Amino acid sequence: MSALTAALFGLLAVYLGGWWYGLWHGNFSALLFVLSVVTLGFWLAERLLFRPARLRAAADLEEQDAKRRAVLKSQGIDKVDGDISVARERVLAQPWWLDWTAGLFPVILAVFLLRSFLYEPFKIPSGSMVPTLLVGDLILVNKFHYGIRLPVINTKVVVINDPQRGDVMVFRYPPDPRMDYIKRVVGIPGDEIAYVNQKLRVNGKEVPLTPQNEFYDEDAMRVVPQFLEKLGEVDHKILVDPKRPSFFGADDKQFPFRENCRYSAEGVVCQVPQGHYFMMGDNRDNSMDSRFWGFVPDENIVGKAFFVWMNFGNLSRIGSFR
Repeated sequence: MSALTAALFGLLAVYLGGWWYGLWHGNFSALLFVLSVVTLGFWLAERLLFRPARLRAAADLEEQDAKRRAVLKSQGIDKVDGDISVARERVLAQPWWLDWTAGLFPVILAVFLLRSFLYEPFKIPSGSMVPTLLVGDLILVNKFHYGIRLPVINTKVVVINDPQRGDVMVFRYPPDPRMDYIKRVVGIPGDEIAYVNQKLRVNGKEVPLTPQNEFYDEDAMRVVPQFLEKLGEVDHKILVDPKRPSFFGADDKQFPFRENCRYSAEGVVCQVPQGHYFMMGDNRDNSMDSRFWGFVPDENIVGKAFFVWMNFGNLSRIGSFR
């Protein structure tokens, strides 16, 4: 069993190493599920097989010691050298391969259930959501806000809330569902979304913008115009750079319901199909979003982002956001 455990840890190290260096995409939910099942097997084996065997061995040791002392006492020897307490502790001690499997099962199961049904942490890897979210922000995502989904297969079993315009949502990237993306919900099913000449219209009505102080983009080392946008019931800040082209053409892009979109040199107009959402980044000129790769189906939704729990480079970032 120790060799089997070492082999399993070796495979885990190879998998995580390849994931870290980008050799393949990892599915952390699936990994936690597999680890929960494997450690459950060791945990059950410990409770039903290994621990009872160690208890029997300890009992045999005590019985043999008691018999030895009884024999010596019958021969008139009352003082007997030898304390079996140390030997008993060694017999009862859990081997390392059970410590690192059965012993970890409750922790792994708790983490799996917590991140599957309650809250999941994410790290912001790019600047597409600046100024709302910065690179390096560690955020929490509410996994049950939009409904309860079965882990790994992501099938919704209980409906709670529908995504609303203005929500910041984490979802599985439609062209490659192994990757998680975060954007803002701009269009819900049935909406007509137009982003033309750097202006957003929802169902024919232009979304109001209020100029704000300019934003200094530390990554690009430049100042960008900043606006307060009211999308649905949510007020939030966005960046729009008039020096950037209004739109990067996507006539060659193919995605489900591509026929719902009309592209031009000025921008794009899309009719959001049922069961899908149109997503955009708050950094409007620096975001690969639904304008380029299409709509997000409901089955790809992961949860609603709501809180920055840490940014090691800027502790003032900690707090809730909209």
